Amino acid sequence: MTVSARIDQLQGGSRAGGSRLLPTYARADVTIVRGEGTRVWDSDGREYLDFGAGIAVVGLGHGHPAPLAAAREQLDRLWHASNLYRTQPAEELAARLSRRFGGADAFFCNSGAEAIETAIKLARKATGKAGVIALEGGFHGRTLGALSVTGQAGKRGPFEPLVPGARFVPPNDVSRLLDAVDDEVALILLEPVLGEGGIHPLDAEFVAAAAESSPLLCLDEIQTGVGRTGSFFAFEELGIRPDLVTLAKGLANGLPIGALLVRDGLAGGFVPGDHGSTFGGNPVACCAACAVVDAIDEGLLSNVRSRSAELSAALVSLPGVLEVRGRGLILGVELDRPAAAVVDACRERGLLVLSAGDSVLRLTPPLVITEDDVADALSTLAAALEGTL
Repeated sequence: MTVSARIDQLQGGSRAGGSRLLPTYARADVTIVRGEGTRVWDSDGREYLDFGAGIAVVGLGHGHPAPLAAAREQLDRLWHASNLYRTQPAEELAARLSRRFGGADAFFCNSGAEAIETAIKLARKATGKAGVIALEGGFHGRTLGALSVTGQAGKRGPFEPLVPGARFVPPNDVSRLLDAVDDEVALILLEPVLGEGGIHPLDAEFVAAAAESSPLLCLDEIQTGVGRTGSFFAFEELGIRPDLVTLAKGLANGLPIGALLVRDGLAGGFVPGDHGSTFGGNPVACCAACAVVDAIDEGLLSNVRSRSAELSAALVSLPGVLEVRGRGLILGVELDRPAAAVVDACRERGLLVLSAGDSVLRLTPPLVITEDDVADALSTLAAALEGTL
């Protein structure tokens, strides 16, 4: 069999169906063509209330005027410059994030997985060690290094052998965490709220134990950062400040960007030539991200907390709901039935939601949702649950 024929076989004949995209996603038969605020429209003109926000990406809603204007203005000025030179947008974004963090340097890249790769490399360089402690059920990306520290066997298995050195402990098990720390560990890597792993928040005591142990602590805030939990960083609610933080998703409200923040005073970090990213710090994406950071004010964070409380209180009374967990506007709804059928039923009724495991609905709406949006989503979700009994 030729290589081309083998690829056709692996794609399940997708070429014959017209799509030239590799089948890396189980896509619904919907083509999204436009978005405004908390709503999107498909190619048939149908409107949807978007309670996924591009998987926690479009935090300010679709087409928000602030990052839109910033990106348009920068497009007229400069699209790209080599990282061998400085650009104002990257310098300004790094300064904004440092102020939010309390003193940090930034490395900019294009995605969350790239930010995780950067964190792993920096930890190795700074400590001279290679071990990483991560969580069972955790998810940090699909590149080889990020997948190696992802605690989900189903995602890891087809691509093994992976990068060695990762060890996994159960979330919120302080004893197991401390037992796993030894002289070979460079990094402890935690999501404040496990996203793909079912929306499980970490206890403050568990994160504090990680912060007090000897390895470097990196919090993966790719989903939880930039206001999603009701504070700019989720770690602000946990009473600690980590050594490293990764960001992506909501940072530029939909334009591709990732970031690693490294706290002031961390010795043994990168020097020129250690790492790079051709498109990292792209001026257009950084201008949009500056506008996003400026928009995450107390009024918006208060809205996140209020809408979260409304959703959490109402969701527990819906048919088939066993538990509601999460923080802010990253909520998991544990169901007594498969989540996929409910996701489909919601979409048919004009509501876009996500799943996070076989029986967990994931709600990550724009941070700007209103009381009316919450009421509409709850009504649709109740009907979808009734329809899938």
